[in-house]
Amino acid sequence: MNTATGTVAVGRPRAFDEQATLEKALEVFWDKGYDGASLADLTAAMGINKTSLYSAFGNKEQLFLKAIEFYENRPCSFFKPALAQPSAYQVAEFMLLGAAKNMSDPSHPQGCVMVQGALACSEAATGVKEELIKRRQNNEEQIRARFELAKAQGDLSKDADVQVLARYLSTMLQGMAVQASSGATEAQLLEVANFALASFVRIQ
Repeated sequence: MNTATGTVAVGRPRAFDEQATLEKALEVFWDKGYDGASLADLTAAMGINKTSLYSAFGNKEQLFLKAIEFYENRPCSFFKPALAQPSAYQVAEFMLLGAAKNMSDPSHPQGCVMVQGALACSEAATGVKEELIKRRQNNEEQIRARFELAKAQGDLSKDADVQVLARYLSTMLQGMAVQASSGATEAQLLEVANFALASFVRIQ
C-alpha cells in the first residue's frame, strides 16, 4: 500500500514498449515463419525473457496473432486504405501498386507474412493456419463487398461478377507475395500490377 495516498499499488509497470517488441516479433515470424520462429529467436529479438513474453502476449500462437493484428494495421498497410478509394479501379490500383511497393520493401522481410505463414505451417500449427486462411477469406469478402457497392453505384457494369473480381484481385496479391518472397524486385512487381490493372479495365 502507498502510505502517502492510502491506495494499493496495482503492480510494477512493464519495462518495455509493447508495440516496439511486437514489431520485433513480427519481423521474426515474417522472416522465419511461424514454425521456424523459436521462443529463443523471439525473446532475443524482442529483448525480453520468456516470463515477460508470456505475461504480456500469452503463448507463441497468441503472440503470432497479435503480431498479425499489428501487421494489418501498420501505417504503411495498403489494404484498408485501398477499400476507401472512390472507384473500383482505384481500389484495385491502390491495392496492387501498394502491394508491389510494400512487399518488396528492403526495410523488412519481403512478401506477406499472412500468405507465407499459412503456406509454411505444419500440422502442429493447424490453428494458426486456419486463422490465417480465415483472415485472407475475410479480406476477399471485404473486396467483394466494396465491388458490390461499386456495382450498385454504377461504377461497375451490371453484369460484372464481383465475386470473381474479388477472387482475381486476391489471387494477384497472394501471387505477388510469393514472387516477392522469392526475390522479385519492386519494378518487376509493378510490371505485374500494371498488367493486372490493364486486365481489370477490360473485365469491368
